[in-house]
Amino acid sequence: MSGAIIFIQEDLKITEVQEEVLVGILSIISLLGSLAGGRTSDVIGRKWTMAFAAIVFQIGAAIMTLASSFEVLMIGRVLAGVGIGFGVMIAPVYIAEISPTVDRGSLTSFPEIFINLGILLGYVSNYAFSGLSVHINWRVMLAVGILPSVFIGFALFIIPESPRWLVMENRVEEARSVLLKTNENDKEVEERLSEIVAAAGIFNGEKNEEKAVWRELLSPSPSLRRMLITGFGIQCFQQITGIDATVYYSPEIFHDAGIVNKSKLLAATVAVGVTKTAFILIATFLVDRVGRKPLLYVSTIGMTVCLFTLSISLAILGKGQLGIAMALLCVCGNVAFFSVGMGPVCWILTSEIFPLRLRAQASALGAVGNRVCSGFVAMSFLSLARTITVGGTFFLFSLFSALSVAFVYKLVPETKGKSLEQIELLFQNHNEWDGSEMELGDAQHLVHKA
Repeated sequence: MSGAIIFIQEDLKITEVQEEVLVGILSIISLLGSLAGGRTSDVIGRKWTMAFAAIVFQIGAAIMTLASSFEVLMIGRVLAGVGIGFGVMIAPVYIAEISPTVDRGSLTSFPEIFINLGILLGYVSNYAFSGLSVHINWRVMLAVGILPSVFIGFALFIIPESPRWLVMENRVEEARSVLLKTNENDKEVEERLSEIVAAAGIFNGEKNEEKAVWRELLSPSPSLRRMLITGFGIQCFQQITGIDATVYYSPEIFHDAGIVNKSKLLAATVAVGVTKTAFILIATFLVDRVGRKPLLYVSTIGMTVCLFTLSISLAILGKGQLGIAMALLCVCGNVAFFSVGMGPVCWILTSEIFPLRLRAQASALGAVGNRVCSGFVAMSFLSLARTITVGGTFFLFSLFSALSVAFVYKLVPETKGKSLEQIELLFQNHNEWDGSEMELGDAQHLVHKA
């Protein structure tokens, strides 16, 4: 949308307010998909919830491609948002539930990898199709988004259902069969299956006696309250530090720095996409080796520095070659640090920390916080930038990013190498993860190694 919106403005003659609504409505509406996704995935399964998400998104993308007015474009955008809401909520949960403990972190970061790859391909397609006529180019830019969801449809005939969901449905033998596909050690499979069965409460009748899920989430126990603060908080901080403003409005940022030519603007966004995708691969390699928390420290501190520097350069350097260079460096640095930690680790943590009986619904709640903050940032960026300048807006983001460092230090535990059931016990025994100073030292050691 970041590139398409330039030509949509020209073709459909939309206003700046309509542009903000068109960009931001995706995140706001996606929270409905995320909210519905938790309950849906508990009823029909994780696998078929992903199928539903793909179908809804395809319909939305097709409507946007054929839109002849702002109103029709909005209908397609709303449907795409619902599909995305389902997708961003269920994908990390499914991967966390099906992955072996030792590889869970790197595998759960896969959605973030492919989100970044999708952003990069979006930037590339924007640049590639920008030479077409104004009436056609933005439609082609939006139409290519249908292709990945078609691939998901074919993949669903191959991938298995989540073993933890199968256990919740009393389909224990099917769950054992799925676990054997991801772990060749029969003894470990039986141990893991026993943990899952115990967590699901099948053998002791907890499943029938427990409070309704949403009632339990609204009046949580102390351990669940800690989980909710950690999960919801990290999701909100991921967005209020302004990453979606950087992704959606990078052409406006570079235009403010002094780049005027549309092709050069879109070429600069490709550099942002390449950087974002390259660094998410580094996170995938490191997350199960150095842990979640050291990566979060490096990420949040680095983002704070880049956002602050960008705000200063936009305010002081003006529209010159040095200003353009600093803006490109700071934007690429910001997305690089985001991709190393805050981007993937946020979703990994949210999919790991909640008990099995609450995981889908609680993860949906975290995704809602993420989408609300994303929508607020996307729908207010242009108005805020006009009021306090683009530099002032990024100074505000840098303050939120600094707060996120303190949040990670105080409220995020290390979950590397622990089974999902062990992580649940970790929150019940809060004193066991007061190792913040040691983990901050690990982050410093990681920086020295890099």
